[in-house]
Amino acid sequence: MKQTLIPLLAFAIICFSSCASKDVKYVINGTNAPKEGARVYLIDQARRAPIDSAFVSGGTFTMKGKAEKDAFMSIRIDGITEQFPFFIDGQPVHLDVSVGELTGSSLNNKLSDCEKLNKAAYAEYERVIRVLEELDTLPQEEGEAKVAEYMPTYFAALRKYADFYVGMIEENKNSLIPIAFIEHLPSVVSAADNWNKAAGEQKLDEILAANPRVGGHPYALDLKQRMAASDAQRKQNAERQRSIVGEKFRDLVEPDPDGKSHKLSEYVGQGEWVLVDFWASWCGPCRAEMPNVVAAYEKYHGKGFEIVGLSFDKDKDEWVNAIKEWGMPWIQLSDLKYWETVAAGVYSVTGIPDNLLIDPEGTIIARGLRGEELEAKLSEIFQ
Repeated sequence: MKQTLIPLLAFAIICFSSCASKDVKYVINGTNAPKEGARVYLIDQARRAPIDSAFVSGGTFTMKGKAEKDAFMSIRIDGITEQFPFFIDGQPVHLDVSVGELTGSSLNNKLSDCEKLNKAAYAEYERVIRVLEELDTLPQEEGEAKVAEYMPTYFAALRKYADFYVGMIEENKNSLIPIAFIEHLPSVVSAADNWNKAAGEQKLDEILAANPRVGGHPYALDLKQRMAASDAQRKQNAERQRSIVGEKFRDLVEPDPDGKSHKLSEYVGQGEWVLVDFWASWCGPCRAEMPNVVAAYEKYHGKGFEIVGLSFDKDKDEWVNAIKEWGMPWIQLSDLKYWETVAAGVYSVTGIPDNLLIDPEGTIIARGLRGEELEAKLSEIFQ
C-alpha cells in the first residue's frame, strides 16, 4: 500500500507545483491619481473583464493578488479615458497617473516605451487627419479641389505611420510586446495598402507565427476568435444585402428635422420610384457622391422619382447643416443614433454611402447604385 501511495503523492506534488507555477503574484501601486474615491480596475484583456479593483485614497491605490503568468492586463480608472497596459510577470508595477507613466520589469518598461513612441507617431499622423477634416468642411467645389490636392500628403502620412507601427512590432517579435499592438495591426496595414484586408490579416498571421508565446497567448487566441466571428457576421450581412433585392421594403419609423416621426411607408410603395439613401454629414464619400444624387433628383423628380434620406448622424446641428449645405431638398429622417440607427439593423447597412431603389409597388429592385450606375438605371426606368 505504501509503495503505491508514495508515487501517487509524488505525482500529485509535481502536478500541483506545475499547475501553481502558472500563477504569479502581482502588486500594483498607483500614485498622483487626480480623483479621490475613483474606482480603479485591473482588466484582463483576453477575457475583456475586470479581475480586481480598488479605490483611490489620498491620491494612491494598491491592488494585490495572483494571476496567470504573462497575462496581458490594463489599468482603467474611472474618469480617465486612457488605459495603461502591462504584463503580469511577478514584478511589482508602479503607475504615476499624473504623467501616465507605468514602470516595472524590463518587459513592462519596454512596453511603456513602445506606447510612448506609438502615441507620438500617431499624433503626427492625426495632425494630417485634422487638416483633411477641416478641408472637408469647405464649400463643395472648393472642398473637393482642396481635398484632392491634399490626398497625396494624407496617404504619405498614413504610409509612414503604418511603416512605424509594423516596424515596432517586428523589432520586438521575439518578446510579448506584439500582444499589446496586434489588435490594430490588420487595420493599419490594410489601410496603408489601399484597404487591402487580406494584407492586414497576412501580416497578423506572420507576427503570430514568429513567436509561439505570442501566437498561443490567450489574448491572441481571443483576438483571432473575435476576428473570425466578425468575418462570419460580415458574410451574413453581405448575404442579407444581396438577398434583399427582390423583396418588399421593410417599414421603419424615424423623426424628421422638426422632430416629427414618420413611417417609411408614407413615401415608399405609394406609386413613385423611391431612392432610400443612407448617408451622414461626417461621411466623406457621402459628400463626394451627393452631387450625383442631387443631379438625379433634379432630372427625374418631375417624372415620378422621390428620395428619402436616412441619416447615420448623431449631432442634429451637423445633420441639418449638411442638408442645407449639400443642397438636398428631399425628405430627411434620422433618429441620430449613429451606427445604432434603426435603419442599419432593418437593412443590414454596414457602410455608407448606400441606397435602395424601390419601385412604385414597394419592391426593392437595386442596391448600392452610385454615380453613372444610378443615372443609367434611372434613365432606363424613365426613358
